[in-house]
Amino acid sequence: MIQESDPKRLAQIALVVLLIIGCIALLLPFIGAILFAFVVWICTWPLYAEKLLPRLGGRNIVGASLMTLALILVLLLPTLVMAGSLANGADNLIDFLKPYIEKGLPNDPPGWLVGLPFFGSEIDAAWHRLAGNREELNALVKQLIAPARQFALVLGGIAANGLLQLALVLFVTFFLYRDGAAISNALYLGARKLGGELGENMMDKARGTVVGVMLGIVGTAAAQGTVAMIGFLIAGVPAAMLLGFATFFLSMIPVGPPLIWGGAAAWLYSEGQTGWAIFLVLYGLFVISSIDNFVKPILIARGAGMSILLIALGVLGGVLVFGFIGIFLGPVLLALGDMLLQRWLREELHA
Repeated sequence: MIQESDPKRLAQIALVVLLIIGCIALLLPFIGAILFAFVVWICTWPLYAEKLLPRLGGRNIVGASLMTLALILVLLLPTLVMAGSLANGADNLIDFLKPYIEKGLPNDPPGWLVGLPFFGSEIDAAWHRLAGNREELNALVKQLIAPARQFALVLGGIAANGLLQLALVLFVTFFLYRDGAAISNALYLGARKLGGELGENMMDKARGTVVGVMLGIVGTAAAQGTVAMIGFLIAGVPAAMLLGFATFFLSMIPVGPPLIWGGAAAWLYSEGQTGWAIFLVLYGLFVISSIDNFVKPILIARGAGMSILLIALGVLGGVLVFGFIGIFLGPVLLALGDMLLQRWLREELHA
């Protein structure tokens, strides 16, 4: 027999479900920035709560403002500086190519270009063909203009979106610092209501995994940036410190550092410094990139208390499924799954 209160209860459940779906739909475009803001907050909360806040007399707004300002100096300003450097580099490239477009190619290509292994002879033949036929050169330039413009627009959109997401991360992080104690208590209270002691243990495990992953990423990035700057100084590459900072930030993505030291090696080769170019390529392969391959899993595994295999699978799978934020979500999900599996095995063993 259907109770009279059943329709009312079903309506309440439907209302709650619709409310949850609506909230998720509203936050979905910003979910990556919000999750990354939580990652930053979790990793820096002990510094804020134990070091900074007591010295400010517990004034949350002042403390949150100072922490957000520090994050702006650490994250946003270097990003803007690198964006400006890339813009200057693009201007220099345009100034370099402009005379060739207006006056045509010289009769003979540069010696270093002809000397490239495997492709030097083909480049030499194509160069002489284009140098002797201005119409063909103009047609080639017209063919390259549209893809180059499209690439520039896409790159500009990515950069603008990245800056916007970073600004949103800093905005959300301010409120996480300001209301951090209440948010932390609410998270643990919700975990306790859902899972009891297991829920609290899962919250602690997730926090420890996030901190360990951040430690591994930042520690590896710092090590790569430092050794890259040393290599650039040894090889005599200009703006070695700026390139070191660029290596630090781009080490967050898998193919980031080779773009920096590969470009520096190409510049050395174009300047006729073949020996230093070869040195920088070998240094990049066996020193800079090796840090990412070996040091990062060890640091993350030690900080998160997980095996290197789970960390590697979590990071790689997380990036493939969730994008950049998957670097943190992947290991957290595997850590929680491993924790549940170990708990279940212990209960079965005791039974």
